[in-house]
Amino acid sequence: MKLNNKIFSYFVIPVLLFVIWYTIYIFGIFNPLMFPNPIKIILEFFSLLSDNEILFDIMKTLWRVVGAIIIGALIGIPLGLLFGYFEKLYNVFEFVIDFFRSIPVTALFPLFMLFFGIGNLSKIVLASWMISLIILVNTAYGVRHSNKSHLKMAKVYDVKKSYLFTNVIFFGAMPYIFSGLRIGVSLALIIIIVTEMFIGAVDGLGYAILNAQLTYEIPEMYAIIILTGIIGYLLNRAFLFSEKKMIHWTR
Repeated sequence: MKLNNKIFSYFVIPVLLFVIWYTIYIFGIFNPLMFPNPIKIILEFFSLLSDNEILFDIMKTLWRVVGAIIIGALIGIPLGLLFGYFEKLYNVFEFVIDFFRSIPVTALFPLFMLFFGIGNLSKIVLASWMISLIILVNTAYGVRHSNKSHLKMAKVYDVKKSYLFTNVIFFGAMPYIFSGLRIGVSLALIIIIVTEMFIGAVDGLGYAILNAQLTYEIPEMYAIIILTGIIGYLLNRAFLFSEKKMIHWTR
């Protein structure tokens, strides 16, 4: 049954989408310039895989995404552990956290450009800002909903606070931390792609998509968009695999 579901997801649905797209193209329902022959898009996609320029763009985008995730995790996880353990502290800052989480990230573009310029730093810092808030909230939630018996036993044995946070609270919150990281990596890819389009980038997948659109290389544009989706999917699967390996006790 599981194998059948995978065959349906990975083969049947893509083929069905291709047939629908090709049917729309044949009947000319949309402008062929904007809705090109899907065969051209597929050929362009495989052509891109041997193009050194697009491989360079992939590396630049992934470098920015990884940088944003690392910074976001380094900020969000420790603060989340503190806010989760000290409930009064979280209550004090709850409004501030929720306020900043509610601001659309695109509204912050001009602010981050003023402070960090239009280079790599502004893109990475903007993405890590939003990611850190998500990881913080997920981590705090994980601390609050972790196994209380482990925490009580640690208090009975009067363990040091440093040991309590690193060996009891942290591991208890790990399933929620990974959940925040998975959301974070998807959000990081989205933010980095968008900032590469609109904040003075000269490389990256976002720049490549915008450049293809501006030069009316529409099949190439669609091919890069598909490539971006595949990269996002693979990043998500990588985090799922790491989660299963690192927190196997939750199975």
